[in-house]
Amino acid sequence: MVAVDIRPLIGKLDSQCRSTLTEAISLALTNTHYNAEVEHWLLRLLDQTGVDLAAILRHYEIDVGKVAKDLLTAVDGFKRGNARTPGLSPDIVNLIKAAWLIASVEYSASRVRSGHLLLALLTDESLARVARSASAELASISADALRQDLAKVTADTEEGSEQLALEEPGSVAAEGAPGRASKTPALDQFTVDLTLAAKQGKIDPVLGRDGEVRQLVDILTRRRQNNPILTGEAGVGKTAVVEGFAQRIANGDVPPPLRNVSIRTLDLALLQAGAGVKGEFENRLKSVINEVKSSPKPIILFIDEAHTMIGAGGQAGQGDAANLLKPALARGELRTIAATTWAEYKKYFERDAALARRFQVVKVEEPAERSAVEMMRGLAATLEHHHKVRILDEALAEAVRLSSRYISGRQLPDKAVSLLDTACANVAVGHSGIPAEIEDARRRLEQIKVATDILHREQSIGADHREQLAELAQENADVGAELAALEQRWDEEKTLVDDIRALRARLEGEAAGDGDAGQAEAEAASDAPAASDSAAALSDDERARLVAELTDKNAQLSTLQGETPLMHVCVDGQAIAKVVSDWTGIPVGRMLSDEINAVLNLKQRMGEYVVGQDHALDAIAQSIRTSRAHLADPRQPIGVFMLAGPSGVGKTETGITLANLL
Repeated sequence: MVAVDIRPLIGKLDSQCRSTLTEAISLALTNTHYNAEVEHWLLRLLDQTGVDLAAILRHYEIDVGKVAKDLLTAVDGFKRGNARTPGLSPDIVNLIKAAWLIASVEYSASRVRSGHLLLALLTDESLARVARSASAELASISADALRQDLAKVTADTEEGSEQLALEEPGSVAAEGAPGRASKTPALDQFTVDLTLAAKQGKIDPVLGRDGEVRQLVDILTRRRQNNPILTGEAGVGKTAVVEGFAQRIANGDVPPPLRNVSIRTLDLALLQAGAGVKGEFENRLKSVINEVKSSPKPIILFIDEAHTMIGAGGQAGQGDAANLLKPALARGELRTIAATTWAEYKKYFERDAALARRFQVVKVEEPAERSAVEMMRGLAATLEHHHKVRILDEALAEAVRLSSRYISGRQLPDKAVSLLDTACANVAVGHSGIPAEIEDARRRLEQIKVATDILHREQSIGADHREQLAELAQENADVGAELAALEQRWDEEKTLVDDIRALRARLEGEAAGDGDAGQAEAEAASDAPAASDSAAALSDDERARLVAELTDKNAQLSTLQGETPLMHVCVDGQAIAKVVSDWTGIPVGRMLSDEINAVLNLKQRMGEYVVGQDHALDAIAQSIRTSRAHLADPRQPIGVFMLAGPSGVGKTETGITLANLL
């Protein structure tokens, strides 16, 4: 007997049918039956009032109680005594196969519903026998009448709602329903329309990648080898380049041959998901290729992580996705934009010369800090709208500078975006939450109380913990005093922050009503022209007074906070440095210190700690100044020094001092 993998078949069921099938197996297990039969499944489906089966029985005025009684009688007649997990009977496997054929062919559905199961049970000759033996009431339903009425009868069921959700535009598995089958079901199911997303404003602005986008345009308009492949390290913005290209198409800012083009992202993982039947993956990919070729509107497929094409879907004796794409690429029937890292390109593409020659490499380098700041400015409005906070321009520059200097192993602009996003979240939470320092102090007091109670309990039975209790009492007093000071400073900071945000909102033209200055600032950020018009209504004297008051409040807040603020008015350089400090452990103050003065005065400052070694300190300082001025080879270390001398002259202290100062 040939073993059949039924997992792909189970995957065709909708959520209601899958869950009731699981319950049917549990019912068979409880009754020690050897197999889960169709009767078990129908019995569990009858328990669900929102499925197609219940609606069909109501429509044809079938007595549900009589059907349930018939099914219980049939189930009681099954052989018992099985000590193992029951399997699925051949009738259930055949039922799912027949139902999937009906659902996909007759109703263009992407999932099997209980209505399809009942229709298959009544129309298939071998399964009709099961229906008659299970319940005469069920067998009395006319298969032809049910086929005609099924869509209308089951339109308002829970399974119908699930099917409609799959049909929503942008759904991962959008499929056609009866009477409105999609002309491109494979494209709808396995791709996402980037151009449509750009037109709907769902893609963040992309700045600083004009050169790479122009290269894409040049390659895509060529006659041959017109498939660009973007190569670059993870996080440099390869996908963003394609999104920027999609935005240009949406805005009509491309040459005429590309103005009517649609860019669709091909999801290789979705192509492979559930493709357990031999040949199903190949059929899915071929369907996508055929629909691209036959589409009246030109389509360019975007394949992210393109190295996964090598071997995708390939099993023993089968081809992979790359081999299926090669002929279409060679004939020019399919245009693609691929993206992968340079290492993966060297590993997978270059060893396959036939595949490599289909693509033209576009290198996406890590941007310079100035370009990265421009990219961050494009994202600032989106982050402000999401977090409802104000982002200063200095925060954008600091996010790039500090991430470039202190966060290794990642690339710009990705690490700068992560840093800025985290800082925005921290500031937003700080406006409504309790500062971490106060939370830590409160938790420490709770821990001290627990420890003190335990020691008192042990001391009551003879243990001597007087010294430890004295230490805990002293620590409790110290932490309590620290907490009181923190809470007092927090109250003062909150008052100043609220005042500053209200003043800013007034100057920007938004009334900070009901104390919701944060919301007012966010709205002002997203509606700058309106804010300017409203702000223009202020008289010059009133504006000057508000500016002076704002300056005074800012000075008070800066003096109160020092280098350890409990909350921030907006996302500024200090908020960025705080996140970097949390990630790396480097103190905030040292990050924000004047780097230029620190480097220029490095020798003198090191001389305060290491005495009598001027020649060594001068050599070290000169090398670091040269590197900071970008006069040295960036591919080489800042400096390599061998400090030689007898013990105690300051070799180790020199290294420690240099690390502390820089």
